[in-house]
Amino acid sequence: MLAYIVRRLALIPLTLFGIMVINFAVVQLAPGGPVELMISRVKGGSIEATARISGGSGENAQPSRPQAQAQSGGGATAYRGAQGLDPAFIKEIERQFGFDKPPGERFLAMIGNYLRFDFGKSFYRDVSVVDLLLEKMPVSISLGLWSTLVIYLVSVPLGIAKATRDGSRFDIATSWAVIVGYAVPGFLFAILLIVVFAGGRYLAWFPLRGLTSANWAGLSWPARIADYFWHLALPTTALVTGGFAGLTMLTKNCFLEEINKQYVVTARAKGLTERQVLYGHVFRNAMLLVVAGFPSALVGILFTGALLVEIIFSLDGIGLLGYEAVVNRDYPVMFGTLYMFSLLGLVLNLISDMTYQLVDPRIDFAKREG
Repeated sequence: MLAYIVRRLALIPLTLFGIMVINFAVVQLAPGGPVELMISRVKGGSIEATARISGGSGENAQPSRPQAQAQSGGGATAYRGAQGLDPAFIKEIERQFGFDKPPGERFLAMIGNYLRFDFGKSFYRDVSVVDLLLEKMPVSISLGLWSTLVIYLVSVPLGIAKATRDGSRFDIATSWAVIVGYAVPGFLFAILLIVVFAGGRYLAWFPLRGLTSANWAGLSWPARIADYFWHLALPTTALVTGGFAGLTMLTKNCFLEEINKQYVVTARAKGLTERQVLYGHVFRNAMLLVVAGFPSALVGILFTGALLVEIIFSLDGIGLLGYEAVVNRDYPVMFGTLYMFSLLGLVLNLISDMTYQLVDPRIDFAKREG
């Protein structure tokens, strides 16, 4: 197993490099970029933007030095909408965004900085990408971790109960809840929860904005914990309601497949109780796929599934940060978050394989590869 882990760790840098190359190339082909965006703003008559480019300062001031990361975007050719602007002014914009260098040189500089976990600064905020990620991370981790935990605590027991009572009234009744969970996305549940429980129309039991109250720092620790979960209740419920259905059916199908196998019949013939058969023999085999799906479920909720929920509940997390970076062509934030998410996903996949062996020691990835 150790040799397998070492090989997987050695593949992580190569995989990361491939991901970054592909995405960098795709962005090169995409129309628009921060330079064109700034030119369109200047052409629109923003004197303030022109002043900032010329060396002004402020919260949204453009960087006065070349962005060493220069993470992508349109080339240094003629831009649409640039007619009538001084070519030297256009060159200055390109220099400040770092696009005065060839794409290959920009990419190599970006990778060199990323190896040191230096992601540079946002194009549109005078804040480093690392600081932005650290600022937004608590919100996304809170949503992702608690939602994934609750989804597993609900889906696994429910899936087992449905498998052991297959075809019963309980199975049919709970299947309606599963169908609703499949059919209705989490953000619609979020809107319904706001309308019913967050002062939208009926009740005002829960807060609508943020992860904590404004006076959170002045509360006692028990009150802080209660306030934290009070704010998390509705967003977590929306994500759980929209995400438990798939895992419930996966658990049920895995257990049904194992229950119908010959070794279960043999175990019953030896006089073992149903509980001993279920949790002593079936559980270990049936849970393999369920356990393997934990990392992908966590990553999905952390970085994709929570985006609309973050917007609806005014939670400023990583999902919203990444969406705004794409819209605004903020390439340092785009590629910095992509690098970190890809690295985290690869590490979680390795942890998933290790968890496979913890659940069932008979699995040996090293022998399988051999």
